[in-house]
Amino acid sequence: MPDEFISGPDWECSSGPILTRQYHEDDLWPHGAGSEIGGGDKDVLADGLHPVLAIGAKANRPRNLTGVVVSYYGELVQVNLAEKVVVRAYVANVLTYSGGDPNTFAATFAIGDPVYLDDSDGLTSGVTLSRSPLNSAGSANPLAGYLHYHQDEYPDSVVGGPNTASGWPKTASDSEMVETELCVMLVNDHGDTSNDVVL
Repeated sequence: MPDEFISGPDWECSSGPILTRQYHEDDLWPHGAGSEIGGGDKDVLADGLHPVLAIGAKANRPRNLTGVVVSYYGELVQVNLAEKVVVRAYVANVLTYSGGDPNTFAATFAIGDPVYLDDSDGLTSGVTLSRSPLNSAGSANPLAGYLHYHQDEYPDSVVGGPNTASGWPKTASDSEMVETELCVMLVNDHGDTSNDVVL
């Protein structure tokens, strides 16, 4: 189980694209003290940690932009907002939160499964992504992206490479929460925009 956000040199699963923008740490969630919906704490940002976070007020959900933290200095955060960048993150297999009833869980993680930015208290520190489109309070979670191959996971036995199988789908559990380190292709496509103001 994770206890902090992804760190280390292998946090990128692709070599780009890169489109960084700077934000104040208060513009990003969930991280730090009281950042979860029930007042729980996610890890405090520190340089060298690379969480996927939402940008802007929680009141904007589920249309918040999402991105991955590239660097942190003082109170300023560089975030990669590029479409289709693939990054490593912890993903929880929870599909639905059911209040007093048991939650439901995905038994496997598969390429193309959607993942959401989730601020539910039930997720371990260092985990901001789940398979659930709603958080445990019933609010819509922003779509963060889709599960994707790491660049060294493609099966390539036909051309004499080292991988005869990709290892996908990956085992999770249909009876309990499992938080697994996976690669996620980030997107900021918010679907139906029919109610958006056109300038």
